[in-house]
Amino acid sequence: MTDRGRFTPPGTLTFERLLPGPIERVWEYLVDPAKRARWFCGGALEGRVGGVMELVFDDRKITDVNEPVPERYRAFAGEVRFPGRVTAWDPPRHLAFAWIESDGAESLVDFRLAAEGDRVRLVLTHTGLSGDPARISTSAGWHAHLAILGDEFAGRPRRAFWSEHAVLEREYELP
Repeated sequence: MTDRGRFTPPGTLTFERLLPGPIERVWEYLVDPAKRARWFCGGALEGRVGGVMELVFDDRKITDVNEPVPERYRAFAGEVRFPGRVTAWDPPRHLAFAWIESDGAESLVDFRLAAEGDRVRLVLTHTGLSGDPARISTSAGWHAHLAILGDEFAGRPRRAFWSEHAVLEREYELP
């Protein structure tokens, strides 16, 4: 298993992480808005297929480091909201949702969990990404979010998001 995400055409990004269990704990960090807000985004989640989901991003809540938002991401400073729709719901093993952008474009985020002894394999697949800018930014974003989730589970201070994102963007630009 590598920390680096795998991008495969057309527009699919996959990450795998092995996290401390039990599986129910990892599931809670996907579906509980307060816990999800500590590493990715908050927002209500209606736990059923077809349920409404709101993705509420606030970079100030996912890190223990105060840092400025890079100029090119100023639109994401503070609280930013996107609508979503639950497309798979099988607690505590499978959650998927459609992420709806402000222009109406949709991508699909799929989380699958599997217990492996006292650990949990998380497989994240994000489909519907188009073009290199989306591939690079989304790869760096998920990589940084998952690193923060790892910090949270390890009881470490949660690393800086934007500086981590900048380093990862440069890495994901490489062939």
